[in-house]
Amino acid sequence: MRIELTGVSVEVAGRRLVHDVTLRAGSGRMVGVVGPNGSGKSTLLRCVYRALRPAAGTVRLDGADLHAMDAREGARLLAALPQEAGTEFDFTVAEVVAMGRLPHQRGAGRASAEDTARCARALARVGAGHLAGRGFLGLSGGEKQRVLIARALAQDPRVLVLDEPTNHLDIAQQLEVLALVRAGETAPDGDGRAGEPGGRLTVLTALHDLNLAARYCDELYVLAHGRIAAAGPPHDVLTPELLAEVFGVRAHRVRHPETGAVQLLFDRLAAPAADS
Repeated sequence: MRIELTGVSVEVAGRRLVHDVTLRAGSGRMVGVVGPNGSGKSTLLRCVYRALRPAAGTVRLDGADLHAMDAREGARLLAALPQEAGTEFDFTVAEVVAMGRLPHQRGAGRASAEDTARCARALARVGAGHLAGRGFLGLSGGEKQRVLIARALAQDPRVLVLDEPTNHLDIAQQLEVLALVRAGETAPDGDGRAGEPGGRLTVLTALHDLNLAARYCDELYVLAHGRIAAAGPPHDVLTPELLAEVFGVRAHRVRHPETGAVQLLFDRLAAPAADS
């Protein structure tokens, strides 16, 4: 399932934070949104998962206006992991992940055996099956992040929107989670949803780490001051010139010895010479 943003602008408290953004993530692709702090990444994604409504433009899933969809229908197609997600109540991990099945249940129906099995598979996929009986509030930051990703996967979406999914994870966990998300498959059909059984998830994610973005994303969109500064494959986008202009750093490009992906080494930009 493809996701398309066309001319999207977003306003918060009367201030326009995102300006006329057009972005496309093709079916089964992993697309990254990168940019410095305050560039509008989280604001843009909040519009995509319907926490905000665009002041202008549209967000479409396979051509259908996402903001015009019934909430339950939209939740069956798109799952999100916001940057600051969690729960104030001390549910067990199994109960938190089970919340991902709510869009597929009718009314106040109880979880089925299939729901329980899908939740268990989602926890196993993120390496957190052993946490099922633990209280969510007692988990470490990294454990909570894994559980919330499992909740999103248990939702069996076609599109996954992730805002800084590697927050609170150590480097090994970061690599594991992004590899899992990139290789993620949608659930086989059987509940009347459109789409090909077992197809790859379409993923739209904001990332701070440019090297992780370069390694795992098919395309990148660079945001600066709420506008698209560049877009395309990581090798074409992450140029020293753009990184100096947008991020204020001097970048040296190298190749990953195994994957061949562009990787970056950073220095501070030389300070301008003082006037004599």
